[in-house]
Amino acid sequence: MARVILGPCSEAGIRTLRLDRADKANALDPEMVEAIGGALDALDTQPPRVLVLEGSGRNFCAGFDFTGYESLHEGELLWRFVAIEQLLQKLRALPCVTVACVQGGAFGAGADLAAACTFRLGVTGARFRFPGFQFGLALGTRALAGLVGQQAAREILLSGEVVDSARALAIGLLTDVVGSVDDFPALLDAINGRFGRLDAASAALALRNTAGQAAGVADSDLADLVRSLARPGLRQRIAAYRNGA
Repeated sequence: MARVILGPCSEAGIRTLRLDRADKANALDPEMVEAIGGALDALDTQPPRVLVLEGSGRNFCAGFDFTGYESLHEGELLWRFVAIEQLLQKLRALPCVTVACVQGGAFGAGADLAAACTFRLGVTGARFRFPGFQFGLALGTRALAGLVGQQAAREILLSGEVVDSARALAIGLLTDVVGSVDDFPALLDAINGRFGRLDAASAALALRNTAGQAAGVADSDLADLVRSLARPGLRQRIAAYRNGA
């Protein structure tokens, strides 16, 4: 069963990548991560003017799929989180404008997917949560701090609290808030008209030079993630988090 749907490019140059696992709130199992990565690889060589990332059903993305984690070797858990970090890096490096359209929940790695996009649109009921540090996971932290600032990022990461759409807009996690998903198309057309006119090489350069991150940060992010995962007791930390400890 397909985990993602990559739509055709519209005449305006907009293409949509839809997470299509609504029955699991679009949670990221290995097959979905591989499917998204494959789609991004294809788009890297033939980028649209604007790529839209959206989720099927009521939620954008529930993040890491913990189904059956108890039976996984810790090395396999580590590999799965590393694959997600590499996916985030691919998304950030695309040579085109990227737009996340967030409805419902964007949690964990799902929130990081949204944060990796150039623009982040949300409906009024959208909500974010970055719970990784609740079980010792360092994923996407520098990117979040680059978006919302050091203090807001620290508050979000240390508390693990849910961020509603109003606060997300106020701190820059969202760039626009709309009343319903039906309002997304008009806003996407406006974004395309203002920001989607550069060729791929120029867009890539503009996006890279405004990333606000020093050279080598991708390697640092990956190293921090692996160190956080390599601490003994990963499964136990996950279990304590999921049991509300």
